[in-house]
Amino acid sequence: MKLMVDGVEIPLNDFVERILAGMVVGGVNTLKGIKEDWKKIEIEVTK
Repeated sequence: MKLMVDGVEIPLNDFVERILAGMVVGGVNTLKGIKEDWKKIEIEVTK
């Protein structure tokens, strides 16, 4: 997992990485049309 903010990579410890990954994967897996054998999830957030 990699977190980038304005082009700067933010280091994540194992705990935060597991929490973020679990939230994203859990949410994506509940969506219709998502194959079970997906390889990569990319999210871009702008404000």
